[in-house]
Amino acid sequence: MDALLIHPPASKPAEPPLGVAVLLAHLRGQGFEADALDANLGAYLYLLDPQRLAATAGEAPTTSLKRALRHAPGALELLRSRRALDSFGRYSTATRHLNEALSVWRGAGEERLTLGDYLHDGLSAFSPADLDKLSRGEASTLFSGYFREVLVPSVVECRPRIVGLSVNYRHQVLPAFELAGMLRRALPEATLVAGGGMFSSWKATLARLSLRFSAFDRVVFGPGEASFSALLRGAAPDGPFLEDGSEIAFAPDFGFARLGEYLSPRPVLPISSSRGCYWRRCLFCPESAAPTHPYRCAKADSFASQLASLARRYEVRHFHVTDNAVPLNVLRQLAAQASMLEELSWHGFVRFEEALLDEGLVDRLARAGCSMLQLGLESGSQRVLDRLGKGTRLEVASGILRNLERAGIEAYVYVMLGTPGETEEDAEATLRFLEEHAGGIGFLNLAIMNLPRDARLLEKPGEYGIREAALLAEEEPLGLYQSFEPEGDWGRTEARRFLNSRLLGSASIKQVVNRTPPFFTSNHAFFFPSPKGQPQAAGESP
Repeated sequence: MDALLIHPPASKPAEPPLGVAVLLAHLRGQGFEADALDANLGAYLYLLDPQRLAATAGEAPTTSLKRALRHAPGALELLRSRRALDSFGRYSTATRHLNEALSVWRGAGEERLTLGDYLHDGLSAFSPADLDKLSRGEASTLFSGYFREVLVPSVVECRPRIVGLSVNYRHQVLPAFELAGMLRRALPEATLVAGGGMFSSWKATLARLSLRFSAFDRVVFGPGEASFSALLRGAAPDGPFLEDGSEIAFAPDFGFARLGEYLSPRPVLPISSSRGCYWRRCLFCPESAAPTHPYRCAKADSFASQLASLARRYEVRHFHVTDNAVPLNVLRQLAAQASMLEELSWHGFVRFEEALLDEGLVDRLARAGCSMLQLGLESGSQRVLDRLGKGTRLEVASGILRNLERAGIEAYVYVMLGTPGETEEDAEATLRFLEEHAGGIGFLNLAIMNLPRDARLLEKPGEYGIREAALLAEEEPLGLYQSFEPEGDWGRTEARRFLNSRLLGSASIKQVVNRTPPFFTSNHAFFFPSPKGQPQAAGESP
């Protein structure tokens, strides 16, 4: 085999990974013998095996764990069936049983795995020394049994010339380095390549500190299509790092994905119409100053036909459009070709663009299968939005939320408190905005800001209410965020207190927050359209 692409744990096991699917399609289109493995799904199913759970739990599990272990097989079956859609209460209880069952996998007591993330108290994903320990086999993760017994033997059997690990989330980093070390020892002749959003975000730091990862022969920054093709042809330039954005593909190949085994009531396929961000002006976002991908958009007039083709090929009807923000020309083309998509459902991020005030456009989007739109409001204070460079007008946002509600499209709204320069008055304005629009908001994500290391706010900190900024942990040179001291008396601590007491203390806001599917959040939210004005049912046992 020429190339084997691997998506390592841990991320939400709700749908197959798009990155390896697109690269796989590209490599096969170039005539290479390639395949892919979703090791994330494989790891979760390995760890949720009833016999392994029982053996790991020991002889005296807690009452709650014993209950979770008893219900875990039924809960897994429920989450993979239409029955999960019949009751949000039963669905929620099933996810909590599975999440509790996963708690048996604690390693030496330092690890925590949930249905979507993985943390290790003793090792840091941002410490090169810890990453080297894992790759050398001097430390391990709770995934080591799955790697050793299942994954590595499968890879060895394929005998690939190149093995590529796609790492896009922090929770994948530690397992990926452990896996890389195991593969290095099992397949010393293979070329190990790392890529994905996490490695691209480290590009400047690796260059500045002259860091190398002994686990990998090459690291690919940005799109991997051209770089992987060059490696397979033996035409890649020398050196540990590769970057070539001359080829960017969009069509995926999900032939490797066992769609019926994902934890989802119905199979969902991810797809993108663009890479990068077309706005790139938000001062708090690294996409503004140091984008991980150059912005590119697929042919807008062919995106609807691509969805329809994938639906027929894989017998699915639900799609997750993964763009940073779906471009307006794509939205307009989807609306114009609604008849092609009437039996499908899709959701994704968009900006609060004035075009969405057009009732006709929104109605056509609903007919074209748009079930939910995710929108980054960030703040209900116009002063904060202007300071952050969001380009959002609150009166426009209000109109769009009303328009989406009227058309039957769910609005999944994201709010971020504790931004530099925010005051208590700004936070109160956010509270008022959310309460006024609670009836038109299907789901809410409330968060406290983490300041990205590359945010343009740090170019002129004094102008944006930042007294002092420092790396969150100097011993973690690969860290992505910086701490900061506000110039005033309102910072992250005060914002968190406000979120917990004032925002979550509001009955109307709390009702919206309680509708969010536990653990799977936006990946499953569109399955549960909000009953306007109706409280959610209480939990039930599956």
